[in-house]
Amino acid sequence: MKIRIRDNSIRLRLTRSEIEAIRDNGEITSNTGFPGGRQFSYTLESSPASVNPAAFYSDNEIRVRLPETQVLAWTTTDQVSIEGEQLLDDGEKLWILVEKDFACLEPRPGEDESDMHQHPDGASA
Repeated sequence: MKIRIRDNSIRLRLTRSEIEAIRDNGEITSNTGFPGGRQFSYTLESSPASVNPAAFYSDNEIRVRLPETQVLAWTTTDQVSIEGEQLLDDGEKLWILVEKDFACLEPRPGEDESDMHQHPDGASA
């Protein structure tokens, strides 16, 4: 699972096997280690109690929670993404995007794209 954070936006991109894992297990986590034994984690969670996509930050972890019904539809169809906005305490909005990770149109040296989704413009892994 890849994460991109920019200003008030969070974007997660998942491979085919990661999408199967969120469908089957309801949760998937990725970790990045740092010196001193510190770790940053980000988790995508499917929740039957959620109505809208939402994100939470605590204890060096970003947790993105999606409605279970949206996850089921997304993981079993050609639907590319799930998106939503969450109101922040200061009145700003956090934009949340979770999407299928497509193979690049031009292969990149050293990058394994065998678990990526076929690009809509025809590239396949």
